[in-house]
Amino acid sequence: MYAYELHQVRHAELVARAAAQRLAREAREAARSRRQEPEGRVNTDRQRFVRAA
Repeated sequence: MYAYELHQVRHAELVARAAAQRLAREAREAARSRRQEPEGRVNTDRQRFVRAA
């Protein structure tokens, strides 16, 4: 029975952690949409790679 109780506690901790991470991600996405930024950064350094044959 003790192992099952530990499992229940661990499960509850993981569920709470996932909820906190989800809330943080949603807050970041909301802040990004308020600033009207694009989804992610795009590297515009075209000299990074050499030309192929």
